[in-house]
Amino acid sequence: MVFDNKFGMFIHWGIYAQTGIQEQVYARFDWDRERYEALRETFNPVNYDPEKWVLLAKEAGMKYICFTAKHHDGFCMWNTKYTDYNVMNTPYGKDVLRMLADACERHGMLLGLYYSNPDWNHPLGYNPNSTHQWKAVDKETVDTVGYREYVKNQITELLTNYGKIYTLFWDIPPRIDDPSLNELARRLQPGILINDRGWDKGDFSTPEREYRAAEGERFTRMTEACNSLGRQSWGYRENEDFYSYRHLVSSIDRIMAMGGSYLLNVGPDGLGEITEEYASRLRRIGSWYNRMEGCLESAEGDSFDYSVRHDPCIVNRKNGKIYFHLYNSASSSAVDIKYFPHKPTRVRLLNTGEELAFSFERLPEFFNGKTGRAEQEYLHITGIPIDELSVEAVVIEIEIE
Repeated sequence: MVFDNKFGMFIHWGIYAQTGIQEQVYARFDWDRERYEALRETFNPVNYDPEKWVLLAKEAGMKYICFTAKHHDGFCMWNTKYTDYNVMNTPYGKDVLRMLADACERHGMLLGLYYSNPDWNHPLGYNPNSTHQWKAVDKETVDTVGYREYVKNQITELLTNYGKIYTLFWDIPPRIDDPSLNELARRLQPGILINDRGWDKGDFSTPEREYRAAEGERFTRMTEACNSLGRQSWGYRENEDFYSYRHLVSSIDRIMAMGGSYLLNVGPDGLGEITEEYASRLRRIGSWYNRMEGCLESAEGDSFDYSVRHDPCIVNRKNGKIYFHLYNSASSSAVDIKYFPHKPTRVRLLNTGEELAFSFERLPEFFNGKTGRAEQEYLHITGIPIDELSVEAVVIEIEIE
C-alpha cells in the first residue's frame, strides 16, 4: 500500500512561549490560574513573521505545517468569537493564524491545525473519561455535550475562515464516541485528513516521540509520527535538551521508509521567532532530507528478502528504482546483499549523489560452515565514505535493467 506521505513542521506556540519553560508549564509546575492566565496581558510577539516560518519549512523540504490553534490551556491563537481568551485580547491583538494561513497560501505550503480536547479555561472543559484534566476549571460539573457544542463552534470557525486545511490534529483522546465532530469537519473541508486522537478513529494514526517497529514492518494504515527537536518540551524552552542530529535523521528515514509521514516540531519563542538554535538544527536535517531527492515520499514497499547483512535496512521502490534505507547508518564502507535478483545498471549513494562501485562476488566473510568455502555470491557495494556519514541515515539507490 502506498501512502501520500510527507515531511512536515509541527509548531507549538502560545502564551506559554513567554516562560521559556514548557507548553504545559501551567500544570507541570502547578502555577495558579491567575498567574498563568495573566500571560495574555504580556503576549506581544513583535518579531512574528510567518513568512520566515514558511520559508524555513520549505528550505527543510517540508510540505506542510501543523499549527497549535488551541493547546490544553484553552488559549486560542485565532480570532474566535466563542471566548475572549484569545490572541486578539493581548497587546499584540492580531490574528496570528490568519497571518500564517496567508503565508502558507502564498508559498504553496499545506496547512494543518492542532486542536486540544482538554481545555483548562472553559467552564465545561472537564472530561472525567479522559486524561490531562489537571487544571480543569470545575471538576464537579460534567457536561461533555455542552462542551462539544463549544468545540463544534470553534472547529466551524477554523475550517471555514482560514482557507484549505490539510489535516485536523485532535489531541488527547476524549474517550467519547461522537462521529458528528469529524463529520462536521469533512462537510466544511472535503478531503481533510483527520487523526485518531479525536471523537472517532479518524483517518490516520499518530505515534508520538519514539515508535518501535518490527524489522521490515510497513504501515498498513496512514500514519503520521511526530517528534520535537527537543526532549523536554514541544513549546519554546530555554536551554532545551536537544535530540542529536543522528537520532532525528534516523527516525525520519525509518518512519518515512515505512510509508509514514513525519511531523517535526519547533517551538517559537515569546517574541514570535524560531530562534537560531532551533532553526539551525532544522536546516541541517533539511539538508539531508533534500539530498534524498523525494525517495521517501509515496514510495512502494518491497517485500523481497534481500538479506542485507550487518545493518538494519528498509527497502522500497519508486519510479522503477530500488532504495535501501540503512536508517542507523552503515557499519562499514560496504553493503553486502545476499540475494539480489536483478542486474544493476547503476548504484548511487543519495547522501553524496556519487555513484558507487558494485560487483557480484564471493566474499571471504560469508562461508559455508561445513566446507569452510565462500560459496554464495553477494552484491557487494563499496566505497561508502562511512566516517563522513556516520551521523546520517545512509540511502542507496539502485537502478536495474
